[in-house]
Amino acid sequence: MTTHTDTPETGGPATATDGPDAGPRRGAPSRAPRPGLSRGRVAGAVAALAGLVLLILLPLLNLSLPGVLPGPTYTPGSLQLLAMCMVMAAAALTYHLLLGVAGLLSFGHALYFGAGVYGLAIILQNLDIPLLPAMGLTLLIVIVLAHVVGSISLRVSGIPFAMVTLAFAQAGSVIVGRNPNGVTGGDEGLTLRTDNLPDFLVGVANTRNLYWLALAVLVAVFLVVTWVQSSRAGHVAAAIRENELRVRVLGLQPYLVKLLIFVLSAVLVCIIGMVFLLLQSGAVPRAVSADLTITLLVMVVLGGVGSRWGAVVGGVFYTILDQRLTTLANSDAVRSLPDILRVPLSEPLFILGTLFILVVLFLPGGLTGAAERLAGRSGRHNPRRGGQRADTSREILEEAA
Repeated sequence: MTTHTDTPETGGPATATDGPDAGPRRGAPSRAPRPGLSRGRVAGAVAALAGLVLLILLPLLNLSLPGVLPGPTYTPGSLQLLAMCMVMAAAALTYHLLLGVAGLLSFGHALYFGAGVYGLAIILQNLDIPLLPAMGLTLLIVIVLAHVVGSISLRVSGIPFAMVTLAFAQAGSVIVGRNPNGVTGGDEGLTLRTDNLPDFLVGVANTRNLYWLALAVLVAVFLVVTWVQSSRAGHVAAAIRENELRVRVLGLQPYLVKLLIFVLSAVLVCIIGMVFLLLQSGAVPRAVSADLTITLLVMVVLGGVGSRWGAVVGGVFYTILDQRLTTLANSDAVRSLPDILRVPLSEPLFILGTLFILVVLFLPGGLTGAAERLAGRSGRHNPRRGGQRADTSREILEEAA
């Protein structure tokens, strides 16, 4: 059977035969077969599954990583740090959905993280309802908030969009700081009320369960982000990132796709914020500050912009450094150094900032890009990741079709 379509270049008919010997359709970019791709995907899936099994069993093992973890992996302190790494890695994934997929540079992503933290804390504090209904009510509030903020912010793009999102986030931060009617707790934050929480999520003895909850959320967010990127909406969002004008010319609606990505990322980071509340047993003002959004941006850049695994690696790497560098700064070894070394090494943010500058200057693909180049796989690098040439918007749209 033969079908006729119009080519985008000439408007003339192009013939495609759907038989086994059919050649490539005219007007579409020809792609050479990539030998070993299926084998590579299988190997990657097996490695990921093995890593997931190891992470699940980690609280049951007696493993020590001196200088990285404060103790063996079964101790509450180490599990708390690992759970925080997973929470922040999941939050970085939601920012990757904005920046790496849709190309939206937002300075207000912490607003929805903080809405999840404070929303759930306030509801549990003032309403006598179980945890799951309280989480559902918080999600409903954040969905409405994200629709309102997104519908206004997405009327502009680029730096104006970033400034509008920052303005909304700053408004949320001011409300938290003003502590209206004593609801938010002001600078002291809110303590989590545990009356209606399940017993297996309360107390230091149950840190293991909170670790598994954080791991489950990270896996779920990773799967959702993967599904979105491979969906039609994800391909259109990637095309918008590359060339929004071309997408408009083709008759698509970039505004609706960007709003969908914006709301979805807000909902996901809201869920992560609620897990953060359970992990920290309280809400703190930093959860809605612009500093948190900048931290997520740094995580994505450190790992590699455009890479899902890069967001995860960047989130884990930054969180461990942020926690352990504080211990290093207060150690006797640093105090005994000369002032020219002691002063910078006693400031963890100085070290993190220096590391970020070095990565930006010398590792444009982030940590994951550097790892792939060291492994000799740069020729098979995903072209949509940092440091490599991106697919054109036309090719991306043809994938979506």
